Amino acid sequence: MKIIAEQLGKKYRKEWIFRRVELTLTAGTSYTFIGPNGSGKSTLLQLLAGSLPITEGKLTYQLQGSTVEPDDWFRHISIAAPYLELVEELTLDELLTFHQTFKPFKAGLTPAVIADQLLLSHARHKEIKYFSSGMKQRVKLGLAFFSDSPVVILDEPTSNLDRQGTDWYLQQVQQLIAPSNQSPQLLLIGSNQPEEYDFCPNVIDITQWK
Repeated sequence: MKIIAEQLGKKYRKEWIFRRVELTLTAGTSYTFIGPNGSGKSTLLQLLAGSLPITEGKLTYQLQGSTVEPDDWFRHISIAAPYLELVEELTLDELLTFHQTFKPFKAGLTPAVIADQLLLSHARHKEIKYFSSGMKQRVKLGLAFFSDSPVVILDEPTSNLDRQGTDWYLQQVQQLIAPSNQSPQLLLIGSNQPEEYDFCPNVIDITQWK
């Protein structure tokens, strides 16, 4: 999997958030985008995910050497971000079962196994609306971690997580690009917290494109 950005730019009204972004992002490693609040990290991640239109430039998606059409790109990515909501009327079991109907989980993972991996086996039959903010964040991350997607995008991944939750995140996230992973994924992170990405070999300051 590869994402290529050429002269990428995004403008809101008359203000350019960033311009002339040049990137080649390749599966099997991770990339973290850093910068002050409001610098455009979330916007860039949403452009790369295809959920926001670009203002200028070109984005190319490649899977196993073949170009992926933009309309099909959503099938190949999983995202966890503060601005994405869970279906809170569902129980955890119902949510996991529903999710896998449109984005299958990795081989061998069932809703029961994932609930255990999330440290939420005790809450399988509880509606999401009764979860704490930290429990909801673990569910969001788990849906991204355990879905069978070549690209994983995490925006502010430890939001609302306590120390135990952060340790859980760090243990899980590094498995995405571990050498033992039979299908190494492309991991993209947006963060201002060094502990969220201190394992990441590619740290990119977004302010260079202001």
